[in-house]
Amino acid sequence: MLIGFVIAYLLLSIAVGLYAATRVKSTTDYVAAGRHLPLYIVTATVFATWFGSETVLGISATFIDEGLRGLWSDPFGASLCLILVGLFFARPLYRLNLLTLGDYYRLRYGRTVEVLCSSAIVISYLGWVAAQITALGLVFNILSDGAIANETGMLIGAGIVLVYTLFGGMWSVALTDFMQMIIIVVGLLYIAWLVGDMAGGVDTVVMHATESGKLNFLPAFDAKDIIAFLAGILTMGFGSIPQQDVFQRLNSARNEKTAVRGTLLGGSGYFVFAFVPLFIAYSATLIDPALVARLQETDSQRILPQLILQHTPLFAQVMFFGALLSAIMSTASGTLLAPSVTFSENILRGTFGRVSDRGFLWLTRIVVVAFALLITWYATHTDESIHGMVENAYKVTLATAFVPLAFGLYWKRASTQGALASILAGLVVWVLLEIVAPEADVPPHFAGMLAGIVAMIAGSLLPQTLVKPTHGHVAAHLEPQAESPGVR
Repeated sequence: MLIGFVIAYLLLSIAVGLYAATRVKSTTDYVAAGRHLPLYIVTATVFATWFGSETVLGISATFIDEGLRGLWSDPFGASLCLILVGLFFARPLYRLNLLTLGDYYRLRYGRTVEVLCSSAIVISYLGWVAAQITALGLVFNILSDGAIANETGMLIGAGIVLVYTLFGGMWSVALTDFMQMIIIVVGLLYIAWLVGDMAGGVDTVVMHATESGKLNFLPAFDAKDIIAFLAGILTMGFGSIPQQDVFQRLNSARNEKTAVRGTLLGGSGYFVFAFVPLFIAYSATLIDPALVARLQETDSQRILPQLILQHTPLFAQVMFFGALLSAIMSTASGTLLAPSVTFSENILRGTFGRVSDRGFLWLTRIVVVAFALLITWYATHTDESIHGMVENAYKVTLATAFVPLAFGLYWKRASTQGALASILAGLVVWVLLEIVAPEADVPPHFAGMLAGIVAMIAGSLLPQTLVKPTHGHVAAHLEPQAESPGVR
């Protein structure tokens, strides 16, 4: 019956996604849902940006192993990212009426910076989407009691997400996100209530976690630990800001106010609700300590689903796996679409020259398929944990793309020369330190960001030897453009 429910749910998700595809008439519909989304859907899509396999399986497993100190990047850094986007980036970016975040780099700095930053953004999604595909493989393996191998489950999961994302684009992402968010919230709250009662109540679980040191969050009072704390939070807190899926969700709002409010509400909701899977997973240490001890030696990510399968009734299993699949697929669809759109718009389109709207729509769909195949291949050939893949995903954008975006919006003197210097310095410092001193007190990607800041300031203040973009300065208060999104 559980397998039957899962199949029915997957078919429903595909049906909703294909229904949404009937609304796609243009590139803007496909990439930004025609900029028609109301507040409740924008909030749902922003919430779903991060609430995926990482939140349900990844950070819950890390919490059991390391406590809150292992979660500086997510949910703390991830939530910080969405809050910062809502406060400082949503309004100016929405006003520009762009198709992709890469378009901003072109308007502000020119074609070279557009290609470099867009390439960094695309590369960063390799680990993020692969984490979702890996999680789908894990779920199918567990549900089938090992009959479906992890790799086969990954292929099945990738195929399902690909089908509705391919045809419906952002409309499919938005409508399925809304449906899936409801299932996530209802399902996990019910499971938390059920499992918490089995563990002796909320107070018992919290007290046990406190006594075990799992709720220790702040770093030790020494330079090394404080730097690690800042780097852990800012890797996703800053590194995830220049991301197409975040931009795509706020850019799909029906107006500027909705973009800002939806981002803030979605980010706040994510921070609060991310602790529910942590509570459920830690309850397992009281309900079945032998299970936890055994799986910690092999794969901690299996603790939560095995707890549900072995200690809860069928209805609870249906609710949990419905919520889990919802979380994974809502994130997978958006993170599959985002790099595909960026690659099509900011790398291929500029290479091929002028392309009709219909031609670009089909080009983007071809790239979606190609990217899905690449991601699935990577997911089946890596041994990295879900949490590890997500943590590593945003190092490249932190070191290269964040500084040009932030300084471009809020510092009038930021120049093309400064942006190029920032990208080069950030990339070189990050890569070299990863090779020669990966365990340095200052993490390589954090050092790369700091180097990028220095290079941006120096490169912009020194005599300009590089030609400025003909589009001129893009001010933070710029009014919406008359031309349609993506027009070159």
